[in-house]
Amino acid sequence: MSFASLNDDDGNEALAEINMIPLIDVMLVLLVIFIVTAPLLTHAVKVDLPKASSAPNLTKPDNVQVAIDGAGQVYWNGEVIAAPALEQKLRAAAALQPQPELHLRAERTTAYEKVAEVMAAAAREGLTRIGFVTEPKAR
Repeated sequence: MSFASLNDDDGNEALAEINMIPLIDVMLVLLVIFIVTAPLLTHAVKVDLPKASSAPNLTKPDNVQVAIDGAGQVYWNGEVIAAPALEQKLRAAAALQPQPELHLRAERTTAYEKVAEVMAAAAREGLTRIGFVTEPKAR
């Protein structure tokens, strides 16, 4: 924005002043943005992430192996088992002291619904220690 001067010049000379107002406005907006966003950048959620290891875990003798194949058939320690018998075995395992750990193993092609049903049945019967068994990645 240019102001008129009181002298009698023609006004044909070049204006040698820099208008600082827009520059200051932009800098103040950037300052406000950084003040608002800086606390958000330092905010973090503490999460205990699982550790991946290639060494196999040593399993304690007090565990139960439950496997589900691609067709949805459930195996209890290597033996085929039906749904009602599975619930009875889960109930019996939950009553043991100390409670055994349930090792759940499923094929890649197994429907998630079947895995969720087995997990829900284990939770319903009182088993609280469930572990997922996977194969280590080949290097």
